[in-house]
Amino acid sequence: MADRAAALAWPGIVSALVLTFAHTLGEFGVVLMVGGSIPGETRTIAIAIYDRAQALDATAAGMMSMALLAVSLLAIGLSYATARHA
Repeated sequence: MADRAAALAWPGIVSALVLTFAHTLGEFGVVLMVGGSIPGETRTIAIAIYDRAQALDATAAGMMSMALLAVSLLAIGLSYATARHA
């Protein structure tokens, strides 16, 4: 019985982990306000995009945004594939 419950729960757990990861990538406001960008200590792609946009480097900001979008879409696709497989 416990094995059956674990088997049923596993796809939901994996989906939750993947979606949590994807959501965390997009958490810009909280990172900016709480974590900030301490040189040499903290650096996130969201802060890097913001810095590049502020420096009017649209090419670098666009490339980093596309990378962030690709990782997020991959994570969501993995979540759906895992849920469909189960």
